[in-house]
Amino acid sequence: MSTFPQSLNPVRGGFVLIDLATGKPKTIPFQYNPDTLTRTLQPQGIGNEPGDRLEALRLKGPPHETYKFDAEFDAAAEPERFPDGLFPLLCALERSISPTYDQLWSENDDAGKGLLEIAPAEAPLTVLVLGPRRVVPVRITEFSVTEEAFDASLNPIRAKVSVGVRVLTVDDLGYVHKGGGLYLTHLQQKERFAAAVDHPVTDVGVPRI
Repeated sequence: MSTFPQSLNPVRGGFVLIDLATGKPKTIPFQYNPDTLTRTLQPQGIGNEPGDRLEALRLKGPPHETYKFDAEFDAAAEPERFPDGLFPLLCALERSISPTYDQLWSENDDAGKGLLEIAPAEAPLTVLVLGPRRVVPVRITEFSVTEEAFDASLNPIRAKVSVGVRVLTVDDLGYVHKGGGLYLTHLQQKERFAAAVDHPVTDVGVPRI
């Protein structure tokens, strides 16, 4: 677990679940920021075959980006925040990948009425916050919980949550969707930071073209 001197007042990462019907957010902050985080980017190219010289440098769209990390929680360290152990917090995280009770009953009612096309239930928009410079819409693709200690009622009081997410882009959500707008803002911010390390090619030993 990451620990910090109190004087540093670290910014906690976490998830924000946004109900798209009401716009109401539910914030689930990490108790401890992850010690490590793995990011993988896979470019979307057009020229996938070797020797396809006309398309070799073209980009079809934003890269497919994934994050993997572990989030650790200890109810004993903050009993005022976790009076019922970690079970409510774990349920809130699982909410982002599960239809609700009402949604399941609604689908069942539609099926009973003989409706042939039933729209799948829509999950809340999940936003991963990793500090003020990385706020991205995501879909949770992996979710594994290791419960390590329990109270007398078998509520977990210490747990490690291993999470894998895929960043949602305008290819997934469109340009007018709230999540699409978040992705475009994130992309603009990355471009600003990338511009800050722009040096003349002679400084890095690259020959002029």
